[in-house]
Amino acid sequence: MVRQANKAKLDKAHAATHGRLLDASAEVFAEVGFRAATVREICERAGANIAAVNYHFGDKERLYAEVLKTAYVRALHKYPVDFGLPKNATIEQRLEVFVRSFLLRVFDEGPHSHHGKLMAREMIEPTAALDSIVHTVMGRQAQAIMNIVRDLLGHSATEERCRLCGMSVVSQVLFYHNCRPVISRMFPTMKFGPKEIERLAAHITRFSLAALRNYSEATR
Repeated sequence: MVRQANKAKLDKAHAATHGRLLDASAEVFAEVGFRAATVREICERAGANIAAVNYHFGDKERLYAEVLKTAYVRALHKYPVDFGLPKNATIEQRLEVFVRSFLLRVFDEGPHSHHGKLMAREMIEPTAALDSIVHTVMGRQAQAIMNIVRDLLGHSATEERCRLCGMSVVSQVLFYHNCRPVISRMFPTMKFGPKEIERLAAHITRFSLAALRNYSEATR
């Protein structure tokens, strides 16, 4: 009984340290990027021994890969691509929900909301950890917008056309996130809180629907 109690205590302590390392790493990587982050800074913030990263994750690279994946999965869990839409949802609803959930993920703030900053840094200085994300969770997102675009353009649309149009929708979301420092200076009254994101999602949806439908008509 004593041995089991001690093991349970050790397991709990192990899990707690593991979690603190993930949280501290997400903060540091989001602030300074993978290359500038140091294991010492991460361990100090986590209140852990300097050897803890190697013990729990193997090395800094594998820790970063776990942080990137965890942040992405948490963001998707909080703001799913389809937000539980029914199977009979209209194409307009599917597009609006895709855009809104994307905006909410990248602009999310508060605890465990490092996804937007981490991915923005990956776009500037990609690491090997991005490969796994691209071929798993990000790949499912890409397929979701491709399916929406294909339904709007018609199934005779080529794969290339669907891909380019899908990227055009996604690029609008990324513009507002990645160019936020410029936008905030150029238009100081423009905010990115929950209400503003709802309006922005509606605008991007209307703009994209008009463009895609016009594109579909023009290419028939």
